[in-house]
Amino acid sequence: MAITKKLKPIKISQKHLLGIQDLSISDVKLILQEAKKFIKLNKSRNKKTNILRGKTQINLFFEPSTRTQSSFELAGKRLGADVMSMNITNSAIKKGETLIDTAMTLNAMHPDLIVIRHQDSGASNLLSQKVNCSVINAGDGRREHPTQALLDALTIIERKKKIEGLRIGICGDILHSRVARSNIYLLNMLGAEVNIIAPTNLMPENIERFGVNKFSDMKKGLKDCDIVMMLRLQNERMSSSFLSSNREYYEYYGLTPDKLNYAKSDALIMHPGPMNRGIEIDTNLADDINKSVIKEQVELGVAVRMACLKIFCK
Repeated sequence: MAITKKLKPIKISQKHLLGIQDLSISDVKLILQEAKKFIKLNKSRNKKTNILRGKTQINLFFEPSTRTQSSFELAGKRLGADVMSMNITNSAIKKGETLIDTAMTLNAMHPDLIVIRHQDSGASNLLSQKVNCSVINAGDGRREHPTQALLDALTIIERKKKIEGLRIGICGDILHSRVARSNIYLLNMLGAEVNIIAPTNLMPENIERFGVNKFSDMKKGLKDCDIVMMLRLQNERMSSSFLSSNREYYEYYGLTPDKLNYAKSDALIMHPGPMNRGIEIDTNLADDINKSVIKEQVELGVAVRMACLKIFCK
């Protein structure tokens, strides 16, 4: 019985994982269910399986990344895939090769799956149209970062046992954050009430059309929240000065104990990383084992990415 169940093909509506908006709620539930199966494996002594034995995974990161790239690499290796991470710094891409040329080159190598992070919104979609294999978006410009939202959802479910009915505050640089966008789509889909908190110049226009509550006052935005999700300031995406000073930002929008008191007493703290301590979040709160689940996000990120690789690697 167990062997038959294990060999049963996993059905998902999409060939690629390009964004949360492309997924149905049943797709999301399938990914999260598969991820839960890998949590125990990742804590065991023998963490390797042969699920993707004989499959080739290429990691194509045009932007620097520590957590996401290492997480995808580890996930692929634990599943038994042959994993190749391309060094963009020394590649032909740095010498002027276009993404389409790169896609043609990679396609000739017959990979089974490509994981891409790119500074331009829509790059993962373009790549998916030019290759024969599945493509997973590891972050494209300001658009989406689907696996981050999925691991955030799993982290919340593991601690709160649900998402439906929770009030979740997302605070920080909403304007430039693909993490915020993917989380807004996913958390709304799963039935949460989402509060968006940011200074007016870091708040997208007409954000309310996505079904969220908008706040420029952090204390009001955090009132009775079950989850406080802080975001990194995307300085590399800011074409001009959005902040008068880091000190002023921390005073009004950094997570401090007094601001956290407006949330529920058992509220959990999240952050996708890397953190700017003392600017986005108080360092003691970031390390508080009773409130912060930031380390759990990293741990569960491997399980979620293992699930995505297994499901989308045809």
